[in-house]
Parts: sequence; C-alpha cells; structure tokens
Amino acid sequence: MTDDYIDTYYRRTRVDSPAYPALEGAIEAEICIIGGGLAGLAAAIECQQRGRKVALLEQRRIAWGASGRNGGFVTAGYATGEDQIARRAGAGAVKALHDLSVEGVRIVRETIDRLDLPRVNPTPGVLRAIRYDDAAGLQAEVAEAKQRYGAHLRFLSRAEVQEQLHSKAYFQGIYVPDAFHFHPLNYALGVGAAIVQQGGRIFEQTPASAITGKPGAFSISTPKGSIKAEHVVLCTGGYTGRIAPALHRAYLPIATYMLLTEPIANIKTAIETSAAIADDRRAGDYYRVVDGNRILWGGCITTATRDPGDLAEIMRRRVVETYPQLGDLKVAAAWSGLMSYARHLMPQIGRTPDGLWYATGFGGHGMNTTAIAGRVVAEAIAGESDRIKLYAPFGLAWNGGPFGRIAVQATYWYLQAMDAWRERGAHKADA
Repeated sequence: MTDDYIDTYYRRTRVDSPAYPALEGAIEAEICIIGGGLAGLAAAIECQQRGRKVALLEQRRIAWGASGRNGGFVTAGYATGEDQIARRAGAGAVKALHDLSVEGVRIVRETIDRLDLPRVNPTPGVLRAIRYDDAAGLQAEVAEAKQRYGAHLRFLSRAEVQEQLHSKAYFQGIYVPDAFHFHPLNYALGVGAAIVQQGGRIFEQTPASAITGKPGAFSISTPKGSIKAEHVVLCTGGYTGRIAPALHRAYLPIATYMLLTEPIANIKTAIETSAAIADDRRAGDYYRVVDGNRILWGGCITTATRDPGDLAEIMRRRVVETYPQLGDLKVAAAWSGLMSYARHLMPQIGRTPDGLWYATGFGGHGMNTTAIAGRVVAEAIAGESDRIKLYAPFGLAWNGGPFGRIAVQATYWYLQAMDAWRERGAHKADA
C-alpha cells in the first residue's frame, strides 16, 4: 500500500506507522466506526475502554483529511459564540457545554501522557492577538471568563504583545496557558496504534458503500468485505458522502489553507514566543513556530473544494503582510484540508431516527470537540450517561444545498470586508 498522505509539515515529520490492511471478507464487531479522523479514533478508543469490540473503516489513511493537516491548536470552546449557543440550547446549557469543551482539551492531554505518544510535542500556550485597539474589551472578556468558568486567562497590553510578536499589525492580546499545540498527525497515528494493540481492528483504503439493518443488526458493506455490528458510528467529517443522507444534507465542506516556510534565519526578528498565535479575524490567521526556525501558518476559508493554483503565494502574502521583515521567506509546502461545518457552527453529535450514531461538524474547533464527542458517544452506547443530549439542540439542520455554500462564501467575504474596515480605522488612529 502506498503512502498517500499529501506533502505537509506533518507528513515530513510523522512517526513511522504501518499501513493498515483493507477489509476483505466478512467480520463481526460490536461497534463499527466509519471514518478514521480524530473523531472516529476518539470514539474507537473510548468504546474500547468500556470493553467493546471495535472495527474502524477509513476510506484513505488514518487522519488523511483535516485531522492530520490542521494547525494543531488544542483550546477550549466552540466555533460559534455563547449567544448563539444560548439561543438554541438555553442559557443554562452554556456552561455545561463549555465544561465539555474543557474536558475535551484535558482528554487530549491525558491521552498523550497515558499512551506516551512519541513525537507529538505538546507545547503549552496559545496567544490570541487582536488587530485593532480594544484593551477595555479584552480586559472585560478575561474578567468574565474567570467569573463564569474559572478560566486562567491573562490580558496582554500592546507592549507585552509587541515583545513577543514584532508586528505593527497587533494591538492587545489574551494568553491562554491551559491551551496547547501539538503534532495532530502523530497524535492520530499513536491513538490508532493503541487501538490495534488493545485488540481493535483498523481497515484503511476501505470505504463503506452501504449500511443496512437496524440497531443490534447492522450490516456495513465495503468493496471487498462486510461487517456485522450492533452499533454504527459515523465520523466522516468533511468527506461525508451519501452513505448517510441525513448527514450529507446537514454539513458544508469548507476548505482551509496552510503553509510551511523554509527555515528562516532571522525568525526572531518577527516571533519570539513558543506559544501558538491566532488573531480574532473571522476565519483569521493562526500560526506557530516549528523546528525552531520555520512557520506553520494557516488561514482563509472557502467553499471551493479545489486548491487555487497560486495557493502558496496567497498564503505567503498573508505572512509577509503581517511580518514585512520576512519578505524574502521561501515556501516549503502549501496544502488544504476539508472541514465539516454545520450552519449553526456547533458539532453535530447524536443519533439518527434509524439508530446510527454520528459525530461530525468539528470545523473551527476540532481538537477538543472530537475528543469529547468520542467520549459522550461511547458513554451513550454503554448506557453510562446521557451527556450526549446536551448537543441535541444542534442537530442535523439542512445545509441549504448549493445556495447554502453560496451564502457561506458571501458571508465570509462580507466579514472579511468588515475586518479590513475595522483594522484600517485602528491603524489610522495609531499613525
């Protein structure tokens, strides 16, 4: 089997990992998980910890999609704001859902330590910097987070931000010490290896072509085999096909872009922090230093699922616009990955009327939410808890079809224009 991971920083630095075989013939399992990204892996290992026999199907390779290509930020929270969560779920659910996201961060950190995963490189700290002047607003945000959630956030003045990020683009910031960043592909590969070591079965290059039956007696067909299972968990994310029509109609595949620079000799003239950095633009920039002298930079979203021909130059310009002193930097690789977004911007975690479990819609905040999704699904299957019901208000709402994609792209362009207007005003005042 060939290694078909695309050229990314993560592929270049990944641990040695054997390819798993394709499924051939008929097998049985208590739980069949479809999708080998972070959500599927989380569900598999959580079910195994509850004594269940698991088989996982992946149509390409483990973490081949956005799970193995993303920025590697592990932070609490969701892709949408608390007001939107309260509007759908009620004000009383906001803290409970936030606490689940915090638990998701803790699950990832504990999994790294418990399995002693090699070359995952968890590094503490995420710095969120803003590109306009709003010290009072950020200070109020820090105070509210401490009061409501006991969060350990630290407000950074403009001078403090400038000590770490040598860019006129930034004003104040918030440092999140409990967040961290890591190598997501090595994490996924390590979790996959643990699943197999503990008796689970993983089949790569094995798309599921049909699901028939009912709870307790499902049959999942593949090109060269089949699985009989009591439960099926769908974790196909941005690559969800028509095998589950309800899921296919309920998500939007959104592409995000990333870039890896060649080594930068003068990198400390721009960035002097080991923390990961993100701004608060809508679909903003997020980046971190890797290998001590390279930048791994992400940004942009689009509903177009094909990469633009000048992707590397698009991303390179974003770096240099923020750090003009790096004007001569060279690009080592540029790539994209498809994320799954629901229109309500929350994860979709639950069960369909015909008995299929699902965990998808993790775009924008996938590291913590995939982990907690795997846990609450496993708890529900085992009858341990009904915490999965907290996500019930964020169900499989129709994605709007082709008009949904058009609306999302138009909204993004509008928000980009609003960001540019706000930042232009801030820098005029700063001049």
